[in-house]
Amino acid sequence: MATTETTSTVVHKKEVVAHKETVAATHAAAAPAKKGRYTEAVGRRKTAIARVRISAGTGKMVVNGKTPSDYFTLPRLVAAARSPLEQLKLDEYDVSVKVSGGGIHAQADAVRLGLSRAIIAKSSDWKPRLRTMGFLTRDSRMVERKKPGLRKARRAPQWAKR
Repeated sequence: MATTETTSTVVHKKEVVAHKETVAATHAAAAPAKKGRYTEAVGRRKTAIARVRISAGTGKMVVNGKTPSDYFTLPRLVAAARSPLEQLKLDEYDVSVKVSGGGIHAQADAVRLGLSRAIIAKSSDWKPRLRTMGFLTRDSRMVERKKPGLRKARRAPQWAKR
């Protein structure tokens, strides 16, 4: 009796494995059509978070549905956000960015980091050059939290002698 249960269990396991292989083959056949559309990376600075997508194209860049010069009003912020593409002289990628949080300075730095990471995800050959330019270093400085009993993070209330 025990051998028939074991045999049926083995047969059932083989059917499950065969089904999983069929499903995996079906998904693998469908995956390449979807993959390769774009490469995505995330960049952060203070509380700003930028989701950067790059794809093959003509060098067009869009930040939150606007051109970089419309979104980042200062020319140096536009230059900071585009600097990985300009330093590497890459104009064959279209860039789409969704950025939120923080101020425009932190957002520009977040876009720069995200763009650098996306370029590396596309082709790791650029990593040494981006590393030497300092574009892959995440600036970890954040605002220190306020502590109880203090006015700010470290500012104590004014001391009164009497």
